[in-house]
Amino acid sequence: MTDVATGQRVRPGSRFPLGATPDETGTNFALFSENAKRVDLCLFDDDGQNETREPLHEMTAHVWHGYVPRIGPGQRYGYRVHGPWEPKAGHRFNSAKLLIDPYARALAGVVDWKTPVFGYRLGKSDLIRDKRDDAWGVPKGIVIDDAFDWGDDRRPNIPLHDSVIYELHVKGFTARHPDLPPELRGTYAGLAAPPVIAYLKELGITAVELLPVHAFLDDSHLLDRGLRNYWGYNSIGYLAPHNEYARGQRGGQVQEFKQLVKAMHDA
Repeated sequence: MTDVATGQRVRPGSRFPLGATPDETGTNFALFSENAKRVDLCLFDDDGQNETREPLHEMTAHVWHGYVPRIGPGQRYGYRVHGPWEPKAGHRFNSAKLLIDPYARALAGVVDWKTPVFGYRLGKSDLIRDKRDDAWGVPKGIVIDDAFDWGDDRRPNIPLHDSVIYELHVKGFTARHPDLPPELRGTYAGLAAPPVIAYLKELGITAVELLPVHAFLDDSHLLDRGLRNYWGYNSIGYLAPHNEYARGQRGGQVQEFKQLVKAMHDA
């Protein structure tokens, strides 16, 4: 069900910062699009099915923006961007397709390849626009509260010539760790757990370099074969920690990732 709102409750807001920025009374949304003719902010309920559209009427320096009162952390959202369909000129605007905010700090859900997520009709010329809606099969951004108690945390600043760097995979490094309870294996919290950090220190490690931890998707051809994208090199959200490495929901991956960073620095 789609409820197209009037947009009267959206205030002008600010073009900066990009993304979704909450405060005590609402959230500012800002999205860059140089050639768009209209941008709709799409707000979703927790199951991602019921959608309310709020047009963003303000545009400053190619940034579309608006402030929505009473919208706060945990809200799921996306965008529909209207503009020309002129593939030969590089324009493929398609408002039937829900777009992920490239500045989203967290994502909920996964891509459902059974939905028509491509902007064009597969099996036909890619110049033919696909007008079918795909919102129910697209991950949604989550409004995130950035508050976090960092205490006296600071970067270790260990000189490079004294550094021993361990490149590791969050899931792979902890998935079978014998000293971790099952619910922590394969998670940010598992990597931050005392037994794991103690092991790294015993090896003399001074820094860890993580294989991709930003939001990524499972390729359709892998899922068709019963496989997953283990390594994470298919990004859909560079500013959002991958949600499947977290125990929490509704943006809990952000807090858990920050706790991991703090634990590593404290070590």
